[in-house]
Parts: sequence; structure tokens; C-alpha cells
Amino acid sequence: MIVTASTSCIPDTPLGEIFDKLADLEYTNAEIVIGENSVVSLSALDSHFDSVVKVCRMSRHVTPAAFYFDAAPGYPDYAKLFSTVCQLAKAVKVVTVTVHASPNGTPFNEEIDRLRDLARLALPHGVVVGLATEADTMTDTPETLASFCNNVKGLCITLDPSHYIYKLPKPKDYENILPSVAMVRLRDTTAALFQCRVGQGIVDFGRLITLLYKTNYRGVLCVDIKTLPGVDTLSELRKMRFLLESSL
Repeated sequence: MIVTASTSCIPDTPLGEIFDKLADLEYTNAEIVIGENSVVSLSALDSHFDSVVKVCRMSRHVTPAAFYFDAAPGYPDYAKLFSTVCQLAKAVKVVTVTVHASPNGTPFNEEIDRLRDLARLALPHGVVVGLATEADTMTDTPETLASFCNNVKGLCITLDPSHYIYKLPKPKDYENILPSVAMVRLRDTTAALFQCRVGQGIVDFGRLITLLYKTNYRGVLCVDIKTLPGVDTLSELRKMRFLLESSL
């Protein structure tokens, strides 16, 4: 498994500087978030593709390991932009692209058709589509997520355990979907706090990694923490790397 960090951990910073900061923290891989308000914007991706490829390759010390397509399913020209992200992934040798699920209330068959279209667009580029586990979307229950994977050939899962812990009386059991996981995004979490300081939550990182090993998972463990008041984000990033690598 590869421990990486998301570019979203260091907001409002050019990609080159993010890579430098991650390298200082001894990260060698990164997930790059692509969205309208992200380090790589959707407009830049669409109009300056070659420049985006160049900037993704610019670091000698940090290698892109995954992309997060941070656009809602109803975003204008969604399919076209997703296809461009897949082209970018192929150009920089990234396999997994994470996408959001549709909101709760979307007809099941409609979401199946959408996900089949994404898998079809990804296939020629050698890209795996990772459907994100998120609260208030159609992936907020592991059972529905398993149904999507059973009905969409090639669809995989980007597991974020925090969404199965936060605001719930007890964590949801997601062990049955682990064989379909293509990527994992992590932070420490409690029922009351979506993100807390490393070591103060209830995420059992060691057990999760053990379960992933049993499924022969060899993919990315991506640290995804946001800036909190009074908390040194870079220090938390370093702690998360130590914690995860010590469990490998």
C-alpha cells in the first residue's frame, strides 16, 4: 500500500508548492483534486490541458497517485470533463479517478446508467472509476454501494470511513465492500466530529489495513485532512503518515 496525501490538505497554494511541502513531510505521492475551486481548476483542465499535464509532472519528489474529480454529477459538461480527467490520468500514469455519487433521491436505475457511462469513458484510458462513499448521497449505505458495483462492470469504490462514523449512533459495517475498494481516503473521526486531531478519534486504522491486506489490496491510503482552527495541519499530516506507515 502507498501512503499519500491529498492536495486539498494544503488549500490556496499552487500545486508546485504543495508538492514541495509534502516532500518536506516525506510524502512521495499525492492525490490531486480537480474541481472549480481546487488546485487544478476545471476551466484550466478544459482550456490548458498540456499545461496541466506539465504541472502534474513538475515535481521530482512527489508523484501523482490518484485524481479526485470534484464536480457534482449535474455539473455542466460533466461527461466531457470527466473524459478529459481520464486523458490526464493516462498522460501522468494515474489509474484511479474518484467521482461523487448522485444525491439521495436519485432513481437507482438512473444512477446505474450514469455510472456505466463513466466506466465506458474511463476504459480506453486504462482508468478505474472509484465511487466515493459520502453521507447524504446514494453511497451512504454500504449495501447500495455493493449493488452499484454488482451492476456496473469495472466500477470500484473510494472508501472514506469517516462518512460511516460521523453523526451515527454506531459506525456502519463496511467490511463486505472492501474487495471492491480501489482507493481509501482517511482522517481521524468521532461521532461528533467529522475530523479531529490524529489519535483522538475512533477510526481503527490498524484493523482497516489488516482487513485490506486480506483482500489483497495494494492501492492508495490517502490522508485527507482539512485546516482546523488552532491545529497545525502540517504536523497532523506528519502524524498521519507515521501512523499509517507504522501499520503497514
